[in-house]
Amino acid sequence: MIDPKALAGRFPSDFMFGVATASYQIEGAAREDGRKPSIWDAFSHMPGRTFNGDSGDVACDHYHRLDEDLDLIKSLGVETYRFSIAWPRIIPDGRGPINEAGLDFYDRLIDGCKERGIKTNATLYHWDLPLTLAGDGGWAARSTAYAFQRYAQTVMKRLGDRLDMVATFNEPWCIVWLSHLYGVHAPGEKSIDAALAALHTMNLAHGLGVEAIRQEAPNVPVGIVCNHQALEPASDRAEDMAAVERAFQFHNACFFDPMLKGEYPADFMAAYGERMPEIEDGDLATINQKLDWWGLNYYRPMRIAHDGSPDAAFPAVRETAPVNNVLTDIGWEVYAPSLGKLIKQLYDRYDLPDMYITENGACYNMGPVDGVVDDAPRTEYLSEHIAVCADLIDAGIPLKGYYAWSLMDNFEWAEGYRMRFGLVHVDYETQERTIKDSGKWYKALAETFGENEEA
Repeated sequence: MIDPKALAGRFPSDFMFGVATASYQIEGAAREDGRKPSIWDAFSHMPGRTFNGDSGDVACDHYHRLDEDLDLIKSLGVETYRFSIAWPRIIPDGRGPINEAGLDFYDRLIDGCKERGIKTNATLYHWDLPLTLAGDGGWAARSTAYAFQRYAQTVMKRLGDRLDMVATFNEPWCIVWLSHLYGVHAPGEKSIDAALAALHTMNLAHGLGVEAIRQEAPNVPVGIVCNHQALEPASDRAEDMAAVERAFQFHNACFFDPMLKGEYPADFMAAYGERMPEIEDGDLATINQKLDWWGLNYYRPMRIAHDGSPDAAFPAVRETAPVNNVLTDIGWEVYAPSLGKLIKQLYDRYDLPDMYITENGACYNMGPVDGVVDDAPRTEYLSEHIAVCADLIDAGIPLKGYYAWSLMDNFEWAEGYRMRFGLVHVDYETQERTIKDSGKWYKALAETFGENEEA
């Protein structure tokens, strides 16, 4: 474990430390003040979709505990808070009437941050698509891109004057592949055709969203948050190295190539071009918007081998077992070097602006003992990965900030409430918050950095 004071001294004065959350994971109040259901409300209430049938109906009750939670963020000494805005609170049916009560909540959130000297980084879409839009095809329907454009315009017209940063989407990979091909997340599709349709709709929505943001709030830096996969070859054999390139196109480049180059990857299109939805004239130019920043969410590497079976579809790869025997409680391999390798690879491959680590953290499920949560493995994880961030800055990467995932334990999607990533422990029966030892370590890091910044 690295001493937080020593680690803080490795970062430049313009760096920012923060914490991150997402609307459906913490807010609760699922049926209050005009909010209507999202696809996750429906999905989590379907038998067998989430652990123990857990849902975000109450979650961390953040909607009712806003001031308490903003005080908690302030107490951790961080400079910035990344949160997401719930589309079903703002435009409950996805299109149609605007719900002023939903905008009022985010007014209070943003103003509360400003009052406490906390910078705001809002994500417009963190998976809670209004359920009404699912009836029209959801992300597989092109019309959803235009509904998102109007939603982005609505949010920025009201809130853009006080936001420090904004992202269009969180984790396109999950929206497309995890939700429409692998069926793990809402809406639970297992269809390559649905996934390809969702891919292009979401990419188009991103481009339209960037345009809307700049129209309404031209001074707010706009970006996107991606969970690009850190792909490690299972061996140094040529077939496994080639498999990694195919996997890169499938998992990463099908998002970044259109966004940053105005084209889909060649091998990807050779495999799936005939099954892609119609790419209309002007679509790729709309998607290819210059970004002010981008965010990376990183947790673990993905180890890849060639899949030579005759029925293997592109990218024809299989995921192999972890090499490092250190695993988190969710079973994810801990390997900090892959974070640095991935970021350098992305900067070698693309012309990228400034970046932020927008999520990074580890699942360990320790609870309070005599009021103390001893979660040393999480602290070790954080210290190793933040040290890699310092190394990247030393190497010339324009990394400007780091957000720990997550501020507090919350609804972890298909895993329900059994997996805990928080710096703060939440007792879901009483809603009592307890800062874990990892949170105390992170507080020492942030506060020491703040003191260095002022000196």
